[in-house]
Amino acid sequence: MDHWQYLIVLAACLAITLPLEIFGDGVYRQAWRAVRAILPVAAVFLLWDEVAIGAHAWTYNRAYTTGADIPFQMPIEEVLFFVVIPLCALLTYNAVSAILERFNRR
Repeated sequence: MDHWQYLIVLAACLAITLPLEIFGDGVYRQAWRAVRAILPVAAVFLLWDEVAIGAHAWTYNRAYTTGADIPFQMPIEEVLFFVVIPLCALLTYNAVSAILERFNRR
């Protein structure tokens, strides 16, 4: 079960923030905007991680990852981290903005 912990945490983050989609314009309903916001930043940080791993300045505890790696040395969970967490942040930001906008109209 330990090998699934990283993925379970990412899935929990998505599950917890999923209901926030009902507020505002939605993030999943505007998928292309989310992709354009997430991918450039994710690419920079993935490159940064890959360099740090190659320089032995950063590592992952293999006990908590599935063992599936992208072509170099990075666990697939780390790649998903740079997509899932910003997506959850966008969902949260979108929901809070919509709620505050409605509140301020009153």
